[in-house]
Amino acid sequence: MSKAQPLNHTREQITALDNELLALLAKRRDLSLDVAKSKEVDVRPIRDTLREKELLARLVKQGREQGLDAHYVLSLYQSIIEDSVLNQQAYLQGRANPDLQKQQYCVAYLGARGSYSYLAANRYCDRRQINMQDLGCSSFDEIVHAVESGHADYGFLPIENTSSESINEVYDVLQHTSLAIVGETTIEVGHCLLAKPGSRLADITTVYAHPQPISQCSRFLAQYPNFKLEYCSSSAEAMDKVMQADNGSVAAIGSAEGGALYQLEAVAKDLANQKINQSRFIVVARKAIAVPEQLLAKTTLIMATGQKPGALVEALLVLKAHDLNMSKLESRPIPGTPWEEMFYLDLEANLANDAMQSALKELERITRFIKVLGCYPCETVDPTQLSNSQLMIEPNTSREQQVKPASSVSAQTRYSKAYKQSATQIISGQLQIGEQQFGAIAQLSLPQSPELYSQKAKQIKEAGFQGVVVEGLSRQSDVTRNLASLKRALDQFGLEAIIAIEQENELKLATEFAALIMITGKLMVNESLLKQVGSLHIPVILERNTMASTEEFLNAADLILSQGNQQLVLCESGVRTFNDDAMPALDLSALVSIKALSHLPVMVNPCYATPTAQVGAVAVAAKQLHADGVILNLAEEAESLDSSLTLSAQTLTALYS
Repeated sequence: MSKAQPLNHTREQITALDNELLALLAKRRDLSLDVAKSKEVDVRPIRDTLREKELLARLVKQGREQGLDAHYVLSLYQSIIEDSVLNQQAYLQGRANPDLQKQQYCVAYLGARGSYSYLAANRYCDRRQINMQDLGCSSFDEIVHAVESGHADYGFLPIENTSSESINEVYDVLQHTSLAIVGETTIEVGHCLLAKPGSRLADITTVYAHPQPISQCSRFLAQYPNFKLEYCSSSAEAMDKVMQADNGSVAAIGSAEGGALYQLEAVAKDLANQKINQSRFIVVARKAIAVPEQLLAKTTLIMATGQKPGALVEALLVLKAHDLNMSKLESRPIPGTPWEEMFYLDLEANLANDAMQSALKELERITRFIKVLGCYPCETVDPTQLSNSQLMIEPNTSREQQVKPASSVSAQTRYSKAYKQSATQIISGQLQIGEQQFGAIAQLSLPQSPELYSQKAKQIKEAGFQGVVVEGLSRQSDVTRNLASLKRALDQFGLEAIIAIEQENELKLATEFAALIMITGKLMVNESLLKQVGSLHIPVILERNTMASTEEFLNAADLILSQGNQQLVLCESGVRTFNDDAMPALDLSALVSIKALSHLPVMVNPCYATPTAQVGAVAVAAKQLHADGVILNLAEEAESLDSSLTLSAQTLTALYS
C-alpha cells in the first residue's frame, strides 16, 4: 500500500496537468478564430508560412532548453497549426455563405453508423460545430438522389484511397449529376478485424467486408487462406452482420471506432497493406458555394477533349500557361462513346481567380465538353517544415557554408547555363540525348531466363528504344553471368546497356557491364556514391529523389559534375505530395524550371506517377515541354511484356511523329 500511494498521487498530478493542457488548447483555438476575424477584415491569407517557421523555430529552441526533443515539439505544433488553419477556414467559409448556415444538416453517406463514410461526415460536421442528422444509404446513386431530391443537405462520397487509388464508381456518378462539390475531408483508415468480445483470431472462419477494405488488406488476408470472404455494401453492414451472428467465428473489417458502436472488439489491428492509409471524401450539395480568396481552394472540373492527337496535351498546356497547378488527373470512359474518355481534374485554384476564369474560357474553345463540378476549400494542410539547422541537428560546418556570398555559390553551380551556355549532349552508341536529340530508354528488371534475352532485346529494339535500364541486381543469384548474357543480347541489336544502382555496393559490378549508369532516386542523397560516379568516365543518369526539391536535385548533380564527369543526364520520375501518399506526382513544372536553369539534358519517367492508360499522353506533354528523352517501364511478367511493349511502341510512335 505504501508504494501505491505515491504512484496514485503522481497520476493525479498528471491528470490535473492534462486538464490544464486541454483548457489551454481550447483557449488557443478561440484566439485563432479572433485571428481569422482580423484576416476577414484585412483580406489576408489564412496561412503565413514565414510566421509559422519563426514560431516553430522559437518553440523548438525553447523546448530543447527544457529537455524536449526537437522533433516531438515540431510534430506537436504542426498538429496544432493544422487545427487552427482548418478552424479558421471553416469560420471564413461560413461567413462567406450566410444563406447556407443552419443549426442542423441532414447528411447522406454510404452504409450505416460506424462506416468510414459516417466517420468522415461526423468529423466534417464537428469541425463546423453543427448537428448532424445522418441518413445511411446503400449505394452512391442513392446518396446523390437523396441530395438532389432535397432529403439531405449534403452527400459524402469517397473519391480516393492511398491504398486502392481512385474509386471509379464515384467518378462515373459525377458525370450525370447537377450537384456541386462544396467540400472535402480526409480521414485516417485504420482497418481492424472486428469480432464479438471473447473471440480469438484462431476462431475466425468468415470475414465480412466492403470490396475496398478487402483490396486494401490483401496481404493480411493472404495469410489466412481458410477465411471465407463475404462482400458487403459497406463496413457498417459488415459489422452489423457480425453483431447479429450467433457465434464467434465471424468477423468484419472496419475501424475500431466504428466497431465500438456494434459492441465489437479488434482481434487484429493495422491490416492495411500500406502503413499510411487515408481516404479522401468529397462533399456534394445542391448549390455551389463561394470560397473566400484568403482560403487555399480547389476547383474540380470534367472535360472531354475529343479524339485528335495531342488534344489532352493542348488542354494541359493551357493550365501551364496560366500557372495553374493540377493536383489530380483521372480518366473514365464515356458511356455510349467507344474509345473516348472524360477527364477529371483537380486544380489548386479559386474559381473566382482571374487566371482560372481565363483558362476556362480557353478550354471551352478547344474541348468538346467542359463543366465545373465545384470550387471548395482545400483541407490538405501541408505542415510547415524546419531545416536541420533550425532543428539544431546540423553540423556547424554546414552553417559556415551557408554564409558564403551568393556570387561564390553561383560561380560553382556547374549545372547552370551561366557556367556553360551550350546544351550538353550525351551520345553512347545509337542513344543520343540532348541538344534536340530525343532518347528512348526501356526499363525492366533483370530477367530470370537468360535463354530469352535475345528475343526480349529484339522486341525492345523493334518497339523503338535505343537503350535498356536494368534494375534488380540484388535479387539475382547469378548476377554476373546473367548480366554478361544480357549485354551480349543488347549489343546484338544495338541497344545500350544501362544499369540502375539501387545499393552502393552494386557500382563496381555495374561499371564492368554498363555503357551508362543510373543512380536511382533513393540514392540521390548518397554523397559518397555521387562522388564516386563523378570520377568515372561513362555517362550517368541521376534520378530525382521523391522527397527532393528542385534545388536539392540540382545540387546533387553539381556534386557529380564537380568530380570531373560532365556526361550527366537528369531524370524526373515524380515527387511525393500530400494529395496521394501511394503514388508520386510527376513534376512537369520542375522540368520547365530545370530546362530554364541548366544546360543538362532532362529525361522523364512517367510510369511511377501516371496510370498506365495516360503514360503516352504525359510523355508527349513532357516532350512538348522540351524534355530530352523518356524512360518507360516494361512489365516484369512474361505474359504482360507483349502488351507492355505494344503500349510503349504506340507511345514512341506518337513521340517521334
